[in-house]
Amino acid sequence: MNRFDFTPYRRSTVGFDRLFDLLENQVRNNSGDNYPPFNIERRGEDNYRITLAVAGFKPDDLEITAQQNLLVVQGRKREEESEREMLHLGIANRAFERRFELADFVRVESADLADGLLVIDLVREVPEAMKPKKIALPGQKKLEVVEHQDKQADAA
Repeated sequence: MNRFDFTPYRRSTVGFDRLFDLLENQVRNNSGDNYPPFNIERRGEDNYRITLAVAGFKPDDLEITAQQNLLVVQGRKREEESEREMLHLGIANRAFERRFELADFVRVESADLADGLLVIDLVREVPEAMKPKKIALPGQKKLEVVEHQDKQADAA
């Protein structure tokens, strides 16, 4: 297992403690269980999609919980009472819990289950008050568009 030392970054940054703790905890808590497999896709500046392969699960078997900065997807194993004799059981139908840490202002926009794929669309909505603003100083000239009209170039 690789261990990253964030000490040099902690010395020169302020307010990033949560980020460094999150990265260190991910390495520590990664148990190597890759079930169910998933993709994370960036679909635009502020749009993301998580796709989980959940073959065999029905909508009632899945639970999606969105909390502040955390998305939890759980699948519960169904107890099927059938008279069938299984010769080979290759489709995993075991319970799982998959956690995704979300950045600030990221929320779940929609979720859909089709063809064995659970698709969760996320969107980042930064409040207007949190967006960067230019601060003008008193006496500072405003920037203006300068249109260059070179009369000598027109004459030539």
